[in-house]
Amino acid sequence: MAGLELDDVTKVYGDENAGVVAVEDVSVEVPDGDFLVLVGPSGCGKSTTLRMIAGLETVTDGEVRLGDRTINEVSAQDRDIAMVFQSYALYPHKTVRENMAFGLEESTELSDAEIDETVEETAALMGIDELLDRKPGELSGGQQQRVALGRAIVRDPDVFLMDEPLSNLDAKLRAEMRTELQHLQEQLGVTTVYVTHDQTEAMTMGDRIAVLDQGELQQVGTPLECYHEPNNLFVAGFIGEPSMNFFDGRLDGARIVTDTFDYPLEPAMSDDLEDGSELVLGVRPEDVRIDEVAADERRFEATVDVVEPMGNENLVHLRFDDGTEFTATTEGIPTVGDGDRVDVAFPTEAIHLFDAESGTAVKNRQLSFTGPTNEVRP
Repeated sequence: MAGLELDDVTKVYGDENAGVVAVEDVSVEVPDGDFLVLVGPSGCGKSTTLRMIAGLETVTDGEVRLGDRTINEVSAQDRDIAMVFQSYALYPHKTVRENMAFGLEESTELSDAEIDETVEETAALMGIDELLDRKPGELSGGQQQRVALGRAIVRDPDVFLMDEPLSNLDAKLRAEMRTELQHLQEQLGVTTVYVTHDQTEAMTMGDRIAVLDQGELQQVGTPLECYHEPNNLFVAGFIGEPSMNFFDGRLDGARIVTDTFDYPLEPAMSDDLEDGSELVLGVRPEDVRIDEVAADERRFEATVDVVEPMGNENLVHLRFDDGTEFTATTEGIPTVGDGDRVDVAFPTEAIHLFDAESGTAVKNRQLSFTGPTNEVRP
């Protein structure tokens, strides 16, 4: 096993000076045994980054290091990296056994008996030992996904790369496979880089997540860090479903003045901010309080547009009188309905503030939590 490091990795398609920059100066370290999720919208460069690690794309600039060696010029087959593709990429004319054995036959000196033993052990681990003599066309999507994972596992690589491997599965099976993949990665202890555009996968699976946008790295951190302490507007808006509510405003003394409302800040919040600066106030839907609010300066009236019952929670779409829309989430049975006039409040300890020009976070919500490493963060 080995750790993985990207050092200012850049990928340019076409002329280096006038081509299309797909990935720009991405630096991230994945310690040995860690599970890193690369997440971002379509076209952000996450799959290109994965393919550079695998050796399927050349690196224009920067270094990819595996353990203590730089592997930029190492061919894909010599990198000791196994990749699982979105399309599974199974050979349709080969059985499950033959699909799983193929990589070992091509890249190792193992005997046929040793290869067969390895395949059977891995198939048992994946729960597909009864499928070894079937062909991919006879398998369900979930079974094919397990075969693709098993084919990677039998190689016992230094690194697993996974490119949206669950995107072809239905919602229920995706949820089950998320859990299985986490248990499997923990059991094997293999350094893993997982690419997805699905923030639910990112939040639930990774030890850390790396958020990309337009080829640039926006933030690397634990899922809770990226959710509660976003570096900028993009991360705050991308991570979380429903996404964070944003209101444009400016600082006027100790108040944020928007087109819709004036929001008083606690004195400590505005001390380090320049009066008159353009700011964006952010609040997550679960932090919006409806009706159960005290009569204070942070209480506003709004109209309920739509209530979406989800079972355990409700998505409440609201609108201020000037047409500004925002979302709240409430638990349990809905207590408000379409057209209701309600009081809403944004608790001062739950708000985020961002510089309107740069998008950089200038204040994140007040929160204490214990992360995966038992490190208590402010």
